[in-house]
Amino acid sequence: MFVLIGVAIVIGAIIGGYLMEHGKLMVLMQPAELVIIGGAALGTIFVGNPLHTIIGMAKAVLGALKGSPFTKAFYLEQLRMLNDIFVYARKNGMAKLESDLDEPEKSAIFTKYPSFLKNHHALDFFCDTVRMSISGGVGPFELDQLMELDMEVQHHEGSEPASSLTTVADALPGLGIVAAVLGVVITMGALGGPPEEIGHKVAAALVGTFLGILLCYGFLGPLASNISKINDGHAQYMGFLRMAILAFVKGTAPSLAVEFARRAIPTHLRPGFKETEAIIKGGAAKPA
Repeated sequence: MFVLIGVAIVIGAIIGGYLMEHGKLMVLMQPAELVIIGGAALGTIFVGNPLHTIIGMAKAVLGALKGSPFTKAFYLEQLRMLNDIFVYARKNGMAKLESDLDEPEKSAIFTKYPSFLKNHHALDFFCDTVRMSISGGVGPFELDQLMELDMEVQHHEGSEPASSLTTVADALPGLGIVAAVLGVVITMGALGGPPEEIGHKVAAALVGTFLGILLCYGFLGPLASNISKINDGHAQYMGFLRMAILAFVKGTAPSLAVEFARRAIPTHLRPGFKETEAIIKGGAAKPA
């Protein structure tokens, strides 16, 4: 939502300022320049990235348009889920929990939280780690190392779309110059013609440079930054699960394990102690 608002502000400010100086909007309408710059930028994406990264870029852009899923309501729901799982394990035993971890989509405890089931990275991270602790022979230190390794791999993989989009954004001013040079070549071929025609071709060439710089610093660069921040939010969420799991496998009481997880939430999203306590005791959380 905020991405679309930002795009509207950028376009509105540029067009508004241009019109204030009595500029003609039709001069900026240069489809050929967009084809050159946009097509070349799309080509660089295919040249510089494997298929899974390209698919990740598309998903990351759509995710940025929707906004970050990591909100206060989201974390409240996750805290309640963790408490339910830990209390369930205390009451029914670790063997019963292991059967739920093996088939979470059929588990009565996990199916209460469909958003968690849809997050395959988080689901596998949680289930695989807790299952390892139940199977025995793996201490908290080794589990912590496993989780840290998993988090590093996920964060690196999640950073590839933002990094690739940043590379494309950095290339756009150069591609704008390419479009401008081609416009100059066309202009040179039109020398001797009417001054109005030459002026139109020069303007079209300059629009190419304008579009390259605008697309870089006004759209793709900030969008890549937004995607990077969402990826950082995912890493913080993994750290949140990590703290809860570590406390749980060490034999900490469910309420204290949940408190460890709550303290791992970024401060601008962290719910208060009483708010968390109310949710754990059966209050209804807002939909995440």
